[in-house]
Amino acid sequence: MEDSVDRHLARWRGKAPFDERVEGIVTRLQFLVKHLAHTKEAALREVGMQDFEFETLHRLVAREGAATPSELAADLLLSPAGMTGRLDTLERSGLVRRVRSTEDRRRVDVELTPKGHELWMDAMTIRAEVEARMVSALSPADQAVLDGLLKHLLATTETAH
Repeated sequence: MEDSVDRHLARWRGKAPFDERVEGIVTRLQFLVKHLAHTKEAALREVGMQDFEFETLHRLVAREGAATPSELAADLLLSPAGMTGRLDTLERSGLVRRVRSTEDRRRVDVELTPKGHELWMDAMTIRAEVEARMVSALSPADQAVLDGLLKHLLATTETAH
């Protein structure tokens, strides 16, 4: 079975100094990442959400539904001003709310609203279905092998940097 990377390799054969196996692996990984990004965009469009909204809600869900603005800003690599603007938008949409701490009135927590959680869940459900369909091209045994190989590759790469 031929794919677009086979055609890519054929076009570049003899023109660039690369190992075809390495180029094939890396290019296929890149194309799969692009495909996943497109499926995420499509899922967000389907539920009427923008990427910045999803990413912020995603971080809140990971933090059990509440975090300080500074924790979210650190998670999302945003400036405090950028985080404030983002939270203003999300709060106006009814996806989050800011709540003053009862122990320390200077502290403000950001909480996910039921509407925000439902919208995030809708987007995650669509993404999970698309990703499962993509991976279903492999048998469960092959999925386990691929997962192990990718884990080894990632762990090796992460420790090298």
